[in-house]
Amino acid sequence: MALRISTKRFAVTLKAANGLSTPRATLVFTRNGSTTSLPDDARNRIQREASLSNPDPPADSATASLVNGHAPYMVKTYIRPPPMFVKGEGSYLWDVENRKYLDFTAGIAVNGLGHCDPEMHRIICDQSKTLIHTSNLYYNPWTGALSELLIQKTLESGSMHNASAVFVCNSGSEANEAAIKFARKSGKVLDPSGAKYEFVSFNNSFHGRTMGALSATPNPKYQKPFSPMVPGFNYGTYNDIAGIKNLVTEKTCGVIVEPIQGEGGVMVATEEFLVALAARCREVGAVLIYDEIQCGLSRTGKFWAHASLPESAHPDIITTAKGLGNGFPIGATIVNNSVSEKIVIGDHGTTFGGNPLACRLAHYIVSRLSDPELQKSVLAKGEIFKKHFAVLQKKYPEVITEVRGKGLILGLQLNQDPAPIVTAARERGLLVITAGTNTLRFVPSLTITEGEIAEGLAVLDEAIKSVVGP
Repeated sequence: MALRISTKRFAVTLKAANGLSTPRATLVFTRNGSTTSLPDDARNRIQREASLSNPDPPADSATASLVNGHAPYMVKTYIRPPPMFVKGEGSYLWDVENRKYLDFTAGIAVNGLGHCDPEMHRIICDQSKTLIHTSNLYYNPWTGALSELLIQKTLESGSMHNASAVFVCNSGSEANEAAIKFARKSGKVLDPSGAKYEFVSFNNSFHGRTMGALSATPNPKYQKPFSPMVPGFNYGTYNDIAGIKNLVTEKTCGVIVEPIQGEGGVMVATEEFLVALAARCREVGAVLIYDEIQCGLSRTGKFWAHASLPESAHPDIITTAKGLGNGFPIGATIVNNSVSEKIVIGDHGTTFGGNPLACRLAHYIVSRLSDPELQKSVLAKGEIFKKHFAVLQKKYPEVITEVRGKGLILGLQLNQDPAPIVTAARERGLLVITAGTNTLRFVPSLTITEGEIAEGLAVLDEAIKSVVGP
């Protein structure tokens, strides 16, 4: 059903006064045949909006009316910019005012296949009239099929060489909660005294908002309102090899790390760090967890971001979500035999996780994202981004200090608050997001075209120029 929202339309003309060639003295407002002069604030707004392709909807817009009507009924956990999106296709979104935006965020690295993939639409329609939910009291064909495909594609990709089983859930936080529980259980099996319960994660990481995942996310902004955290969590410095030995001890049951820290500023773990971390985990019997919720599923050009590592650095658990459902809620925790053999019936569960609709969709998505040709294109597109970034860095050396990332998870480090640039880009039709400290993050659809990349980065150039000058 089409969303139809009518808005008032006004005829606006600018008239020069006192012989000035620039029409700034009088702004004439015509409606229903009557003519009046607008006040300065309205005049300035209209002049500003005339210079932008996608100005944020004003307070008297149809968008604002909808937002203000809904706001009292929504828990205030987010600060959102003014546009309200109602339609998506490929790399583009449209808002209530029918303005088009090029999306370099992909729902925070979720829409790997773009918005409203046609085959997803077909699958949802078909499966929704066949079977949506049975709970985990019973088998359904798609939970097992997805689990088998994830193991198969993981092994084929040269990643986690001993991957053996999958727990399917509904989100990234849930996938990490399962991983934390599995590691704790492994610690209890190895040391029935209960002394092997401590957990290690790293500064600037992000693993989720539920209490276990939050305890592994050492950011005071997220933790302080809900403290105390789950006991036993210790935090180290990312890429600090020298600190590993004292950080990971005989009391450590699990270590969770992102091969690329997305929320932390698109920070890439060095191979040497991950190899040393894995070696220490094996030495003390700790479960090694790679959180690939944002960087996995071919976003780096490899099925998993750790695929290029030697087998000695492969994890015992991979957690995934985001791109796994291309917008439909689903997550998964992939484990090896050493972990799975310690988990018994009743240790963990989920009501919605593994439902037929989500799993059938994810089966299709994994089949698409594991395509070697798509992965090659991701690497090529990543290089195109970097070439454009190099031009921007040369043009704005006082603003852009570093380019980071792999494939289509990329970051531009700035020496100033990126918020004004994000706003300027949005009001010119480009959606970008931030990460870490003063970092612009680029996680577009993996199916984005070269033309769309060029289009978006031309807008970014204009946005930076509008904020910092030529």
